[in-house]
Amino acid sequence: MATLPHSPAALTGPKASDLLRSSSSGISGIPLRTLGRKQLAGSSSRARDLSIVAKVRKVKKHEYPWPDDPDPNVKGGVLSHLSHFKPMKERPKPVTLDFEKPLVDLERKIIDVRKMANDTGLDFTDQIVSLENKYQQALKDLYTHLTPIQRVNIARHPNRPTFLDHVFSITEKFVELHGDRAGYDDPAIVTGIGTIDGKRYMFMGHQKGRNTKENIMRNFGMPTPHGYRKALRMMYYADHHGFPIVTFIDTPGAFADLKSEELGQGEAIAHNLRTMFGLKVPIISIVIGEGGSGGALAIGCANKLLMLENAVFYVASPEACAAILWKTAKASPKAAEKLKITANELCKLQICDGIIPEPLGGAHADPSWTSQQIKKAIIESMDELTKLDTENLLKHRNLKFRKLGGFQEGIPIDPKRKVNMKKKEESVSGKIPVIELENEVEKVKKQIFKAMESSADNKPSELALDEMITKLKREVDLEFSEAINSIGLGDRISMLREEFRKSNSEQQLMHPSLMDKIEKLKNEFDQGLSTAPNYGNLKYKLDMLNEFSKVKMNEKLKEIIMGRPERKEKIEELKAEIQKLRASGIENPDRETKERIGRMKREIDVELANDLKSLGFDVEVVKPSTKQDDEQVSLPELKAKVETLKEETNKKIEDAINSPHIKNMIQLLKVEVAKAGTTPDPTARNKIEALENQIKQRVAAAVSSPDLKEKHVQLSVEVSKTVESLGGLDGTFKDADQNNNGSPHDDSRVEINYGANRVSIIILKT
Repeated sequence: MATLPHSPAALTGPKASDLLRSSSSGISGIPLRTLGRKQLAGSSSRARDLSIVAKVRKVKKHEYPWPDDPDPNVKGGVLSHLSHFKPMKERPKPVTLDFEKPLVDLERKIIDVRKMANDTGLDFTDQIVSLENKYQQALKDLYTHLTPIQRVNIARHPNRPTFLDHVFSITEKFVELHGDRAGYDDPAIVTGIGTIDGKRYMFMGHQKGRNTKENIMRNFGMPTPHGYRKALRMMYYADHHGFPIVTFIDTPGAFADLKSEELGQGEAIAHNLRTMFGLKVPIISIVIGEGGSGGALAIGCANKLLMLENAVFYVASPEACAAILWKTAKASPKAAEKLKITANELCKLQICDGIIPEPLGGAHADPSWTSQQIKKAIIESMDELTKLDTENLLKHRNLKFRKLGGFQEGIPIDPKRKVNMKKKEESVSGKIPVIELENEVEKVKKQIFKAMESSADNKPSELALDEMITKLKREVDLEFSEAINSIGLGDRISMLREEFRKSNSEQQLMHPSLMDKIEKLKNEFDQGLSTAPNYGNLKYKLDMLNEFSKVKMNEKLKEIIMGRPERKEKIEELKAEIQKLRASGIENPDRETKERIGRMKREIDVELANDLKSLGFDVEVVKPSTKQDDEQVSLPELKAKVETLKEETNKKIEDAINSPHIKNMIQLLKVEVAKAGTTPDPTARNKIEALENQIKQRVAAAVSSPDLKEKHVQLSVEVSKTVESLGGLDGTFKDADQNNNGSPHDDSRVEINYGANRVSIIILKT
């Protein structure tokens, strides 16, 4: 740079601009560095100094990104300085997986024998050969029967060859291309152009690191949206120039951090999916490690999907699946088996189109051989796809994905698969809305009231009542089912129902613990029913069902009472007798009149009770009022009451013995007695005694019910009054009174007699 002071005097000699131009051109003139300070003369009286200052910036020689002739300088013509990928200076440390430890022990033995041979000079060739054969056989057996989780561990092996390892092995020339043309270059996805047998291909794939430093730089092979947009740019580039595309998949999944989501991770993946289905060049995808979820699929929509033998391809990792379904990552082996993520399983499902073999020990055992197998697979697949025209190529890619998960109706199902299929549930129509049900209930009520007021035929109202009861029963069942599922007891009830069904079969006996389970589940249901969301609807429908059931019951009772003509005549006769007595104005009728009216009432009551019992009703004897207690009871009537009480007591005993719980306990007692034989050991004796005590307690509790006690007390009072009134003249009745003086329930005793094949229960009254 030059600075010139302003001066009116004319300058002699060359101008500064000329000096600058000549200096810059380098052809003629004086160099600026030789210019010094000079005195300029002029016509002016004052002389001015002319000073010129210049600064020259030193720059480095510009380095071009490529040599003049790359082929002689770089083996294979690979421009390695354009890629961050360089050969490793140190050999990677060997990593042994858990299931490979037996092989390590054999390998250590071989090393020890060789060292011993070198140290001693002895010949151990036979032993070494034997151990090596044994090692190879064990290696073959291990790697030909790998479990899914073991293949997952091999796919994640730290020393497994990466995308660039394979690319540099299979290509003659490869140039890496960078950037998404939006200011970013994601190192987790690598793209570039390479040649195989003189044909150009566009390569792109996930790149993992070979050590910790590289893994951090490559983000462990998890791309951000920038990486997918870089791949998208290269897809458009390849489509424009007609380069076939080869993608390599090896990622746990797309990077799911907050920044990636803000930058549109989902949109970037979706854009790639849509674009790949429209590319007019052949596409091959190769899974060389693990392919996780949409992060793998974003560059995997290809005409052919190939997988290395020990690669995996999944929608969720086994650890994530196990944590979701079984609440622990320790169930990952089970999850890996259920997910069907290995190459063999995916080929059966027609997701994978071919399997590329690996050497025994995995791809890291012989990376070069594995790369050559990949090269052969690429050449064969490309030869097949390049024969298709554009229309058929797009159709081929579309149909590959359209057929996934497809099925055809009408084809018989394989019996082996049918066993594991869920049973078809019977279709249940939906519930009736509450408002609609309320309207129907009001209509039925109106019909019933109208029929009660009129003496006409009430057959239509009875039909409407029966129809409404049936409908309400169905609605209540549906509400109960919904409530059970909402409080989380549906599965437990189904399991308990299955246990109960098995226990009631002829082959098995129901254990007493099953009754405890049923009782416990019933209590849980009773406690949690009020918390069900549909509890209000259930309560309303249940109340309506009870109300209509009572109406139906009253109609039946009315029909039973007034149905028989002779009974109707007796009732009318009784009414007339009572009205006659009231009309006479006699407050205390004589004993004969009282006995006649009481006898008529009792005859009607006995007939009604017998009719109701024949229809399956439980008839309960109501305690008479105080006024009735003062009345004396005739001897035949008292004997009938005693016989009735005996029958009720015996029925209670029979019901208790025939109840499912006691019946099962008796069956268990039979089994224990049969097992113990004539000389039971202490354990069997204790078990038998425990069952005996339980049976005794339950039978005694059933016999000592409060209702029977109350009836016995009432009968005792009546017997006492009758005996006093008769003066004890009837010896037969006295004997009956003496035999029944004490409570047959308080003084009852239960004895159990058992033999080898039978158990008998005897109720003794003392």
